[in-house]
Amino acid sequence: MSARKSLPTVTALGGGHGLSASLSALRRITDRLTAVVTVADDGGSSGRLRDEFDCLPPGDLRMALAALCGDDAEGRQWADVLQSRFAGDGPMAGHAVGNLLILGLWQHLDDPVAGLDQVAALLRTRGRVLPMSLSPLTIEADVIGLDPLAPDEVCTLSGQATVAKTRAEVQKIRLVPADPAACPQALEAVGQSDYVVLGPGSWFTSVLPHLMVPELARAISQCPGRRILTLNIEPADETDGFTASRHIELLAEHAPGLRLDTVVADAAFNDEHLAGFVASLGAELVLADVRMRDGSARHDPLRLAAVYADVMGL
Repeated sequence: MSARKSLPTVTALGGGHGLSASLSALRRITDRLTAVVTVADDGGSSGRLRDEFDCLPPGDLRMALAALCGDDAEGRQWADVLQSRFAGDGPMAGHAVGNLLILGLWQHLDDPVAGLDQVAALLRTRGRVLPMSLSPLTIEADVIGLDPLAPDEVCTLSGQATVAKTRAEVQKIRLVPADPAACPQALEAVGQSDYVVLGPGSWFTSVLPHLMVPELARAISQCPGRRILTLNIEPADETDGFTASRHIELLAEHAPGLRLDTVVADAAFNDEHLAGFVASLGAELVLADVRMRDGSARHDPLRLAAVYADVMGL
């Protein structure tokens, strides 16, 4: 068997900076890689384009493409171009160059998947990028603590940008529409994977939404490959103050039928109940030092790649 054929086929699910972290690690150990990306972003450049053109929000898709660019000078230059934004105070200000490239190809080809594949071919990425659904979605969240005069009252927040920034305690999320169709190519990728990697990322707006798409949740649960969950380095923003165990508990509450094989956590983000919660999902807990060497709350791609390689037996 050739070295290429021995590489694992991996599908990574998430959005934003968390998915970029897992892709930056995974592309170092395989190029048989597919990213499945959330499509509920409604803020910033993505939100403006979504409103104006009734399209999928391109921002998280762009970030995934940039993460899959090569480590050579050309690859890094393309990644920088994709992520760069127009300056000034005119109508183009704030738009990411990559968002407009993606949107232009979507309009030209009239096919979101074909457009993303075209961008990937142009950039010579080490993997494919797909949306989790072919229709833009909205995240709704039930929260408590939004009104200081009624701290126990349950309120509803709507929109990814709003939910991501809230300081209220999120109890539960859902998608609108409630039963969106999954991208067929994403379902195929999950079904053909040796490993499915979920997380890290914003728990309520990047990780859990994949499990709110019924077809995709079933594909993840029924896939023949092994399922890996990657926890964040530490809680932040929408899960500020949550323990590692609470992250696992939320996953189980939103996807009660999901079983995992491995949960990867930074050694410092651990608590006395985590191993038990992980075991309840049928998984093994792998604790490792995967934080950036500068101490920031980000995953180090090389350290995370080494952990993934060990889990996959490479």
